[in-house]
Amino acid sequence: MKSSNDRVLRLIAVFKFLKSAALIALGVGAFKSLHKDLGGLAEHWVEALRFDPGSRYVVMFLAKVSNLHPDQIKKLGLVSFLYAGLFLAEGTGLWLQKRWGEWLTVIITSSLLPVEIYEIYRHPSAVKVALLALNLGIVVYLIYRIRGAGKN
Repeated sequence: MKSSNDRVLRLIAVFKFLKSAALIALGVGAFKSLHKDLGGLAEHWVEALRFDPGSRYVVMFLAKVSNLHPDQIKKLGLVSFLYAGLFLAEGTGLWLQKRWGEWLTVIITSSLLPVEIYEIYRHPSAVKVALLALNLGIVVYLIYRIRGAGKN
């Protein structure tokens, strides 16, 4: 029978796998849209999703998307795949309940916490704060687990 610690590791692994899948989808989408009219495509989705085209946020979004250059889109795709690979490695190590997976997750997740804090400072949102709390909780749990394993 699985212990609750095993279930928590598996739950964290699934979270990492979901993040990886989302980043792979973003990377594929970025490369598929390389030589397309992104402004027109974004306008189509704004209309299809029935967003208010006069909304300040929609206007800002359309302006940013319209001004993206192919080099920026390539970088977005490459960085997405890089992070997806890291999250996939973390998730695999955790799923297999390997100590290296726990360490890798602590190191990578901890190193990204300052970026998350900076993003919350720049553009605060409840989702960003919740993700920061979740990632911080994961780091604390794994450190506690790693330190506890050395005492056995």
